[in-house]
Amino acid sequence: MDAINVVHGQRLQSMADYVERHSPAPTRAPGVGNPDDNMDLIAFFTSRFFLFTFVMPIVVLVIFGQFFKTNDADTKKPEKHETLVPANKLHKKQDEKLPQPSEIVSLRIYPIKSCRGIIVNDAKLLRSGLELDRNWMFVDTSSREFQTIRQNAAMTLIKTSLNASRSDLTISIEGTTSTVTIPAKPSDSWLKANCTLTRVNIWGTETDGWAYSDAINDLFTAHFDKPVQLIYKGPEPRISTGSATPELYGEAVPHYFADLLSVQIASEASLKDLNERLASNPDADAEDLTVERFRPNIVIRGNTPWEEDSWKRVRIVNGEKHASTDLDIVSRCARCQVPNVNPDTAEKNAKEPWNSLMKFRRIDTGGVAKYKPCFGMLAIPKEDGELRLGSMLEVVETTEKHLYNTTKFEDL
Repeated sequence: MDAINVVHGQRLQSMADYVERHSPAPTRAPGVGNPDDNMDLIAFFTSRFFLFTFVMPIVVLVIFGQFFKTNDADTKKPEKHETLVPANKLHKKQDEKLPQPSEIVSLRIYPIKSCRGIIVNDAKLLRSGLELDRNWMFVDTSSREFQTIRQNAAMTLIKTSLNASRSDLTISIEGTTSTVTIPAKPSDSWLKANCTLTRVNIWGTETDGWAYSDAINDLFTAHFDKPVQLIYKGPEPRISTGSATPELYGEAVPHYFADLLSVQIASEASLKDLNERLASNPDADAEDLTVERFRPNIVIRGNTPWEEDSWKRVRIVNGEKHASTDLDIVSRCARCQVPNVNPDTAEKNAKEPWNSLMKFRRIDTGGVAKYKPCFGMLAIPKEDGELRLGSMLEVVETTEKHLYNTTKFEDL
């Protein structure tokens, strides 16, 4: 270190001597007409002092300037043609807050309204709902009013099944050996030859339906202990209601005999949360509730309980080809006491799960929902598609503005 200081001291002294020699004659340019001056200038410009004091800072500035220029170029937004992700897979700004995709773990259709459903591995998704879902219902022969579990819990003992090709629907009753088999997709000619087109009432609205013959209805009349008729939906469109009316949804979407509209989606995560709450409740049934009590069509595994409350649009992505179908989530599903009925026994619990749901699931202040708990979401498919067990449900949009039978879909 001392040697370095001596060298630097000598050079600084040479610099001082140089300045002193040349300062008295400012009018004479250094190095002009004096060989000694030229030698001093050469020594100065080749000295380490000059290199480290003047040259090196300039070199450093140039290098850093190139570095920041390169970074600026790297952070420039790419042109549109540089995008490698398909447009339909790009997320909006809010997507970073969206729930994670979840697997479809169950697909269910209920051919006859309020009767036992069928678990399937795949289903055609139509704008009117899942194919064969709630295409039939029972009516009181005299009043022409539709019949549900609400009035007769024993309807859960009426079972349905399909043959392998899904061309035939077989109907049976728990505890009996009698069955009825009818075409699952009856042609117009078959209906005209075997049924009678009539008028029926469902939720205060009249629509048409094909009434089956007494030869078929006798089995069900005995079970209901009153005259009833099996009805297949007629050709007259039955327009979705609730939050799916043309005034609220923006278009008229027909469906069959579901209460309000086409499709109901439920989450296993939410059902698990409910069962955990009921576990220590002395009024609840000893066994966990099954999802069939809520009669959904699509059941997902779910990530967080009740995250479905804020869905606005979801997308179902199928298989390797990534074929997808979007569904608009038009409202929450406001519940009656049907889930209190055990579908295996037709026994109705007088209190649960209704009482517990009323304590923490009265979350929608729109219309009649303000007096009811909510479980599941009601949806309308944007187009026809295919559903498969194991497909993924992705949340495309969310909203905090769901108000049952109140808010327009475009305002969500």
